[in-house]
Amino acid sequence: MARTAVIAGVGPGLGESLARTFAAEGCRVALFARTADFIEDLAADLPDPGEGLAVRTDLSDVSEIREGFATVRAEFGSVDVLVNHASAAAWKGLMDLSVEEFEDAWAVGGRGAFVCSKEAVGDMLDTGGGTVIFTGATSAVRSLGGTIGFTAAKFAARGMAMDIAQEFGPDGVHVAHVVIDGQIDGPEARERNPERGAETFLDPDEMAETYWHLVEQDDIGTQPFEVHITNGPQNTEFL
Repeated sequence: MARTAVIAGVGPGLGESLARTFAAEGCRVALFARTADFIEDLAADLPDPGEGLAVRTDLSDVSEIREGFATVRAEFGSVDVLVNHASAAAWKGLMDLSVEEFEDAWAVGGRGAFVCSKEAVGDMLDTGGGTVIFTGATSAVRSLGGTIGFTAAKFAARGMAMDIAQEFGPDGVHVAHVVIDGQIDGPEARERNPERGAETFLDPDEMAETYWHLVEQDDIGTQPFEVHITNGPQNTEFL
């Protein structure tokens, strides 16, 4: 049977590549994002044999997340795969970041991922298992300095991933955390870094294949937890 996948936080780049890859593998893919136009166009353009569903969702709003999952269940049934892919942050340090900016980063990357996971794992426990993947960053394992809101949210997400894996792994829920160590290719990245060659960027389509490989690793006894995606280590220290 086709899997139902929710990608929470979809935009151009890796989010789009995840949607296209999962659809090509036969998934019914629900796309959550604040911007309706983009996800509606993407949902209509997903490759066969998959099927797309655009669900405009503010991932900082608990009620909208719950309503989004209710919409997915009504259209596609229970959720088998969740990718917590959303993040929000102002790139500022402690003394420059406002409380409101800090709370916005937490509301999306921390609380939003918590609520999405609670909704999805509830389905998975009823159906015998599934996969939850968290998109992380180097900031999830080593603080970079001057990005306190983003770092706090990413550390929180990694901790939640560990806890959910420990609690529900024996029930067939595979939880994985992906550390993205490098800059993802795309028009904006190229414009910001015109001096860099294509080989210095991470290919979002290849990254999406790694995510799909994690979905397929559903053997309860051989579940990888953390995957490090890089095109050359960026001085990441795993503690």
